[in-house]
Amino acid sequence: MSENTAKGGVPGPRAPLGLPPERVAAGPADGDDITDGMETAYWAVHDGASAKASVREILAQLPRIVRRVGALAWQADRRGTVAVAVLQLASAAMNAFGLVASVAVLRELFGTGPTPDKVRAALPGLMLVVALLSLRAALEAAVSTAEARLTPKIRTALEVEFYRLAAHVRLEAVDDAHWHDDIHRASDRGLYYARQIVGQIVALAAALLDLVATAAVLTVLHPLLILMLPLSVLPVGAAAVRAARERFHSYMRWNALQRRVRTFSWLLLDQDSAAEIRSNTTQGALLAEHRRLTEKIAAEDTRLGVRAARIHLAGRAAGGIGTGITYAALCAMLIGGWIPLAVGAGAVLAIQSSHRSLTSFVNMAHMVYEHALWVGDLLTVQARCRSLLPRTGGDPAPDRVDEIRLDGVSFTYPDKDTPALDGISLTLRAGETIAFVGVNGSGKSTCSKLIAGLYDPSAGTVTWNGTDAHDLDPVSLQQRVAMVLQDPVHYPFTALANITVSRGSLTDSVPEDVHAAATASGADTVIGHLPDTWETVLSKRFAGGQELSAGQWAKIAVARGLYKNAPVLLLDEPTASMDPRAEHAVYQAVLQEPRHPGQITVLISHRLASVADCDRIHVFDNGKIIESGTHRELMDKQGEYCQMFTLQAAGYHGAPTGADES
Repeated sequence: MSENTAKGGVPGPRAPLGLPPERVAAGPADGDDITDGMETAYWAVHDGASAKASVREILAQLPRIVRRVGALAWQADRRGTVAVAVLQLASAAMNAFGLVASVAVLRELFGTGPTPDKVRAALPGLMLVVALLSLRAALEAAVSTAEARLTPKIRTALEVEFYRLAAHVRLEAVDDAHWHDDIHRASDRGLYYARQIVGQIVALAAALLDLVATAAVLTVLHPLLILMLPLSVLPVGAAAVRAARERFHSYMRWNALQRRVRTFSWLLLDQDSAAEIRSNTTQGALLAEHRRLTEKIAAEDTRLGVRAARIHLAGRAAGGIGTGITYAALCAMLIGGWIPLAVGAGAVLAIQSSHRSLTSFVNMAHMVYEHALWVGDLLTVQARCRSLLPRTGGDPAPDRVDEIRLDGVSFTYPDKDTPALDGISLTLRAGETIAFVGVNGSGKSTCSKLIAGLYDPSAGTVTWNGTDAHDLDPVSLQQRVAMVLQDPVHYPFTALANITVSRGSLTDSVPEDVHAAATASGADTVIGHLPDTWETVLSKRFAGGQELSAGQWAKIAVARGLYKNAPVLLLDEPTASMDPRAEHAVYQAVLQEPRHPGQITVLISHRLASVADCDRIHVFDNGKIIESGTHRELMDKQGEYCQMFTLQAAGYHGAPTGADES
């Protein structure tokens, strides 16, 4: 025993702790950058990426992004994808034809001759312009319609596949904290932006095609006009790039503050913290910190607004100078007779159209670049999930389980260096009730999950009736096992569905079996007091829904496990939140009256009095089985089990004495 460990395995005192400072900040101190002190949340890893990327990087990635989104669209609906592409090209063509027709109208209006004659000569051209504009409007509506049909198909395909994969990955993957972050990031952000990115790609393509069409029209009007286009367009584009980046940078700062302020908001609104906050009268301290942070958010909003106004002013000023130079060059060309007045007027229309198209293109390019990172993240997570799916095939698990044997089984969690189980061997036989006991983290629950086929051993074998579990179909094996956990799932469904879900149905039941399971577990009294008994929804999220206490949920969970009527029943601290009478009734039902002939029952419990009647007890410590036997045999050994049992028993025996002395 080490010097820092007291008798009985209780840690001894550490080195003396020094006095704390008289004053500290409530949270991470604010640095020059208000994002200092905040860890990057899993759902914010790509925020602001477009503000950090150069224009060259963004433009270089756009073709790859378009191909990837196009591939998703092609898989979801080929005809719809072709329709969107063709209609968008036709819409851009109408824009170019409209500009050409407008120039023709201007040529007629600015030609020689009386004004009435000019107007009459321009009427056919005007009608053509109106027709082209109407046709473009119709094509844009058709693009929106095709997009509205295509986008939900992409979203549905991605969402269905994502949740199918996430729901079936091996359990050890779910236990990995990094996988947890990845899967929630993909769900929160990847699926969200996947719903939007098709429309953004369409808008990006529309802006680019309009820009190309405008440039083509200017080239047709006069080759020199295309050289003047950058003079007015590039300053506008530079201003748009700067504004977009400033907007994304500001969002990162604003988001960091929001994450801080939500910490206090959650505390102020959370039901679990309400009683302690009021009993300690900490509302004032929390509200003061909340106000300090909200004032910072207001200041950040003001800073962004002022900064954006200045950037737009600088951009418009630079664009104005470029436009002035362009118009001066146009005037020089008109005076020199290089181009007619009508062509100059048409060039003005084309340049104004290019301004709008370029600004739209810059803004959409930034959004598409950043949102594509989230969609790419989603696709990467899906690919990773496919590599983490359990094996398929194998023989079906036996309907009757005579024996389950673990030989030299070890298991290590993905993010751990120390094995949770280290070379354990044991045998479970039909009709037996087996108990696993030991301190927290000793390997009891991990062993039960290996028996249930939820984990594959890192070493050793688990056999069912002499067949290696690795050669059995995992789904059929898990169907032969009923597990009741200490923290059961609270399904937001009816009371009946909360029981029948163990047989894979939320709607259908075998009434006699459900009633027997509910009666044995004590859930019948819980359900009998609900407003609509079996049909009451057990969630406050729904109108008329009811919430249960932890003990009531435990009874529902036990009923769920009993209703499954599986040949193997695993109970992992199922009665921890029950009152003594309810706990006794459950153990009577489970241990003395098994629901399935020849059932193997495994009970994990810290209340050792409840396992005394089990056929065999295995004592776990640091991933090993250090003792095995009946209650009487283990007590006679005077080992770890005897010490734990005696310690618990002494607490009960000493209670009356303490009560009398008080």
